[in-house]
Amino acid sequence: MSSVIKIRGIRRDFPLGQEIVKVLKGIDLDIEKGEYVALMGPSGSGKSTLMNLLGCLDTPTEGIYELNGVDVSSMTDDELAEIRNKEIGFVFQTFNLLPRTTALDNVALPMIYAGASKADREKRAAEVLTDVGLADRMDHKPNQLSGGQRQRVAVGRALVNNPSIILADEPTGNLDSKTSVEIMQLFDDIHASGNTVIIVTHEEEIAEHAHRVIRLRDGVVESDVKTKG
Repeated sequence: MSSVIKIRGIRRDFPLGQEIVKVLKGIDLDIEKGEYVALMGPSGSGKSTLMNLLGCLDTPTEGIYELNGVDVSSMTDDELAEIRNKEIGFVFQTFNLLPRTTALDNVALPMIYAGASKADREKRAAEVLTDVGLADRMDHKPNQLSGGQRQRVAVGRALVNNPSIILADEPTGNLDSKTSVEIMQLFDDIHASGNTVIIVTHEEEIAEHAHRVIRLRDGVVESDVKTKG
């Protein structure tokens, strides 16, 4: 198997007044293509910081991060933005949809940055919305959709550029339990179709969907356990 993510000696420090807060304290990690990983840890464990690094939203203070064989740990903001758009599909707890824009146009948005034509964008966005079960909701705006449907739109947007990894941050955090089950079923399907999925969660029942659970505590990997497969 080929590693889609390879991390060596990652540290992340944040200045706080005169102090330096050491949040990540030397993390080594490999995630293979096609894995389904849950990243867990209590508040303050460093999991959000690690997710920001994995998602190329931030760069480490020290260490190496290779995404698909490319060292992204010392890239400029512009280079990181390009990598993010091409390689990473984000799903957030708060959906982060454009309120005045249809489901179709929300999903197509990353393809604008990728330079795709309008016809290609609309064709691909329609395919993805059909895949996530929203074929009959393409012209609806977020305020016309339920929370679960909004999250499906967000998942569609994450998939539209065929990214290397899907990175989901507490994707069921704003959903009721029935809808959470449906959204996690969707992630199971996405993984089954060959995608690499990383879910950041503090909920054990969400983590149970993953095939590997990595737990952080105080900025280091406390445990890394394969649970299935």
